[in-house]
Amino acid sequence: MASISLGEASIAIFSSIIFILCLYLFKNPHNKVFLRNWPVLGMLPGLLMEFHRIYDFSVENLEASNLTFAFKGPWYFGMDMLFTVDQENIRQIMNSYSSNYTKGPDFKEVFDVFGDGILTADSKLWKSLRKASKAMVDHQRFQRLSMSTTRRKLNDGLVPFFNKIAEEETVVDLQDLFGRFMFDTTLMTVSGCDDPRSLSIEMSEVDEFAKALNDVGEAIMYRHVKPKFLWKLQRRIGFGQEKKLSKADATLNRMCAKFILDKREEIRSQDFTHNFNDEGDDLLTSHMKLDATKYELLNPNDDKFLRDTMLAFILVGRDTGDTTASALTWFFWLLSENPQVVANIRQEININLSRVTTGGDGGLERPSYDVSIDFLNKLVYLHGSLYEAMRLYPPVPFERLSPVKQDKLPSGHEVDPSMKILIFVYALGRMKAIWGDDALEFKPERWVSMTGGLIEVPSTKIFSFNAGPRACLGKKLAMTQMKTVVMEILQNYDIQVVEGQKIEPAPGPILRMKHGLRVTLSKRYSS
Repeated sequence: MASISLGEASIAIFSSIIFILCLYLFKNPHNKVFLRNWPVLGMLPGLLMEFHRIYDFSVENLEASNLTFAFKGPWYFGMDMLFTVDQENIRQIMNSYSSNYTKGPDFKEVFDVFGDGILTADSKLWKSLRKASKAMVDHQRFQRLSMSTTRRKLNDGLVPFFNKIAEEETVVDLQDLFGRFMFDTTLMTVSGCDDPRSLSIEMSEVDEFAKALNDVGEAIMYRHVKPKFLWKLQRRIGFGQEKKLSKADATLNRMCAKFILDKREEIRSQDFTHNFNDEGDDLLTSHMKLDATKYELLNPNDDKFLRDTMLAFILVGRDTGDTTASALTWFFWLLSENPQVVANIRQEININLSRVTTGGDGGLERPSYDVSIDFLNKLVYLHGSLYEAMRLYPPVPFERLSPVKQDKLPSGHEVDPSMKILIFVYALGRMKAIWGDDALEFKPERWVSMTGGLIEVPSTKIFSFNAGPRACLGKKLAMTQMKTVVMEILQNYDIQVVEGQKIEPAPGPILRMKHGLRVTLSKRYSS
């Protein structure tokens, strides 16, 4: 009891100091862009004051700081950071000297709930896990499984629900719907489970697995802006966000154990060859078959490793799902603000749709809605529109890395292992120095060449899928999935955004709308 009281007292004292300084800053703002470097506490009080609008603040700050800003944290707390969107810096960090910039031991500590999977691994272990993951994700059968799962969830989940909403003329949160849609498709593709039906006509509250993942993400975000000793103390005494994280971790452990047990029994009952990704294999099954062949570092008797690997796959899939849901939500809001873009996308779809002749209508030609990868690849303007939405509203608003050893960046800033580097992706897409004077405008045309092809842009400039050796493995799948969903919706529904709602991003590792996106739907009837 005495140690708990002492811990709570320490938290209260530290929080009181920060609160008093924040109150002072609120009443006496000295500068709207630059942070004041206080004795002992550094720039942390000013950052906390701006945390509710951290993304817009990062744009203002980096634009006024020549694209790179050195943040000074509290003394001795290891919170010094470098914020950058400088292209030469990003190239050095992500490409030419990427081996020097890893997630680092501090990252693994912050993300400890993820265990030793690909999300937290570095060096040799990361390379081995990424190699295995890439082989599975790139396999044609897995890609077909992903597409068929998406198509099935559209037909059985999203379309019936949209029809119901359109018929009843009710208001729905589009962000919530996309989140549920992606949660279901991701869990089915990664684990091979039955449809969780979090999106269905009779859908209920989000289940405990989804809630646990949400609680993990929220707690980890707060760990980024708290001194390490503070969140570790909260974890030790079971307080605040750390208490929620502990409960969420227990839920994930229990459910992962059940998935692994069920899958192991399923695999043992099969007479399979050691070729992974047999027809219909999900990621978990494929990975456990690799276990059975003793592939490199994978130990068939190590349930913890399987738990961490499975959780990593689910979290990577969940992150992909969350980022896709985020991208789609901001995309449809931008479409509501730019009706001509909607018309252009529908025109491109209709032009490229193949035609079939229906004898029952006297030989009348009608569009064929049998969507293929080749067809989706022809939708250049739609592709550019999605890229443009992710430029302005990147699903992952920042990337965090740590240098292994001291280095000097092209901007002249020196970094060392005690620092964290944050590439502010949200600010990157809004820098006039990088994108021109029209950087804040939504212009899909900037991605389409004079000959109608897609203009290629370096990944260090459009960072939505990361860059260099850590580039997103599921980029093509995600783009194909988004195009499939967008086409289904735009061909069959008109979406009207409810007027008067406040549209702003919420602080977090995924760029979600703080208040959701309330919309109404109406069905389109084409001849």
